[in-house]
Amino acid sequence: MASRSETAVLVSRRLFLLGAPLALAACNTTQTPMVRQMSMYGPLQGEPFPVDEVDLSEVDPVYLRQEVAYSGGYAPGTIVVDVDDRFLYLVQPGGRAIRYGVGVGKQGYSYRGWARVGRKEKWPHWTPTANMIKLQPARYGPYAAGLPGGETNPLGPRALYLYDGDRDTMFRIHGTIEPWSIGKQVSSGCIRLLNQDIIDLYERVPSGARVYVKG
Repeated sequence: MASRSETAVLVSRRLFLLGAPLALAACNTTQTPMVRQMSMYGPLQGEPFPVDEVDLSEVDPVYLRQEVAYSGGYAPGTIVVDVDDRFLYLVQPGGRAIRYGVGVGKQGYSYRGWARVGRKEKWPHWTPTANMIKLQPARYGPYAAGLPGGETNPLGPRALYLYDGDRDTMFRIHGTIEPWSIGKQVSSGCIRLLNQDIIDLYERVPSGARVYVKG
């Protein structure tokens, strides 16, 4: 027959075993958003160049990809760029949208109005515009001949090229080698996303998709 102390130990162990699943469930509930973010922004395989894990400590969590309610009145499949709030929305059916945080250009650099995705490129070649070279020759002059796609290319792993009719607006939606710039107004005019986000957007958006840049 077990002693009183032995019985107490057995009861304590049983209570611990019964409570453990609840404790683990509570931990999993609180950790799920972070686990999801880590999986979304981890390193990507199968690319010709490295796509590194995003250091999430550099990015305000509000700018991480998520599905949100959206009532802007735009047709599903439309890309809406809100320059002032630093968000890009891919409108979905049923009053929803996938929202991405973006970095935007300095005042006076950015395009506004309607456009369309004229073409899409993986690991795009980058050439600074004549205006960029004129305004910041020390920074952009060395790249006047262009820079091939790769891990040091400022356009990142994907780019969507915006056209107004048949005219290239010279405005792009692309990745970035500066994840800390998401949510800020620092670039020379184009819209930049985290590399994992531009890859996600690229796969969802066909050529010809309508884009509205407001702000």
